[in-house]
Amino acid sequence: MEQVIFKDLGRMSYQEAWDFQTQLHHEVVERKLALRKAEVMPSPPSSGLHYLLFCEHPPVYTLGKSGSMDNLLLDSPSLQQAGFEFFKINRGGDITYHGPGQIVGYPIFDLDRFFTDVHRYVRTLEEAVIHTLATYGLQGIRVEKYTGVWLEASDEKPLRKICAIGVHLSRWVTMHGFAFNINTDLTHFEHIIPCGIVDEDKAVTSLAKELGRYQDIDEVKQRLKHHFAQVFGFEFAIPVNTIE
Repeated sequence: MEQVIFKDLGRMSYQEAWDFQTQLHHEVVERKLALRKAEVMPSPPSSGLHYLLFCEHPPVYTLGKSGSMDNLLLDSPSLQQAGFEFFKINRGGDITYHGPGQIVGYPIFDLDRFFTDVHRYVRTLEEAVIHTLATYGLQGIRVEKYTGVWLEASDEKPLRKICAIGVHLSRWVTMHGFAFNINTDLTHFEHIIPCGIVDEDKAVTSLAKELGRYQDIDEVKQRLKHHFAQVFGFEFAIPVNTIE
């Protein structure tokens, strides 16, 4: 069974987290290439082969490589005045928001050790969140033509996105990942067209909004970790909660 090192990075700037996951991604790729050159595959797998990072960011907007600047509704002076950072990054997808009260997850997985299928990888990320939502009595769904996890529309509420997903792969090693709204300030989504979706019958939501009360984010993290291991079929190595 594959082993994954889990790191909860806590509150961290977007740039610092991006640099750190880029470093780990490079290490995983280089190790993989070295083993391939030596015609050796680790058995049992080394605990240094995969990582799962959780963190929270200060308020920041990120634009994927296929996104449009038109979906950012603030100019640079307004961004700075409101205290938001902005980054153009190399993941797929359009624009999204990261901020306090959100679980941002960065899996750095060598998919050669799981399955080499990008579509399946995204669906499996979604599945981990769907299983986690179920433990809170919420039914997460997928929506055709859109990534992420949603909650169904009702007579009182539109279709609502609770988790955004955007990934990048190089040599079948993943980076970037997902943003799961827990206690997120949803008013911060008003400054963008989230994921470039202009449909009036779609909105964003959070676990706290759906359940009507503030949530223990550490408890959500533990449940989410469990379901990640379950749906991907791995086990966690000894957790390390700080950057060494």
